[in-house]
Amino acid sequence: MSRKIWDISQVLRPGLPVWPGDTEFAFERTWKMEEGSPVNVGRMTMSTHSGTHADAPLHYAADGADAASMSLDPYLGTCIVVDARGVEGEIDIGDLPRLDYANRVLFRTWDAFPHDEWRSDWLPISAEVIEWLAAHGVVLIGTDAPSVDPQESKTMDAHLAVLKHGMRILEGLVLDNVPEDHYELIALPLKVGGGDAGLCRAVLRELPDE
Repeated sequence: MSRKIWDISQVLRPGLPVWPGDTEFAFERTWKMEEGSPVNVGRMTMSTHSGTHADAPLHYAADGADAASMSLDPYLGTCIVVDARGVEGEIDIGDLPRLDYANRVLFRTWDAFPHDEWRSDWLPISAEVIEWLAAHGVVLIGTDAPSVDPQESKTMDAHLAVLKHGMRILEGLVLDNVPEDHYELIALPLKVGGGDAGLCRAVLRELPDE
């Protein structure tokens, strides 16, 4: 029996909201069938942090691993989606539910994902939560926000806590229609040599009946 799949990725397109000052997403057709080419071919210009993506350690550590050398293991396996809507300030330890057997945790923070505008008022994740999750065997943290830290942060406390424990981060997930529950996560980052992030086509799949 087929299992239900939720696509939790953003659509890459012109007008995609990006971090202020970062590279805007652009797409153009360079070979066109209507102009006599046997095929259509396009060209994209974008930030490595466009849309749904996996931060590589190189993003927040000068000697960190790049996107091409990251193990895929953290991005495949059982996860729990946590509905953190209604939390104020930042996600703290008291906002966490029982994790049961999941060692990947995805946080929904938006009532509706802001597809058409950049919003800086997202809900960050405290470094204490990262430490607590790491102590409980969590290997990956995901969020529908653009970052696990606040936009104005210069100390990157949550990112550095992730680095300390060798965890991985997914950002820019779209979790609007995903109930709080356990799922199978499949979110493979692109194998970009020297990349500080890898864009992902991230999906959740219904777990098989036990």
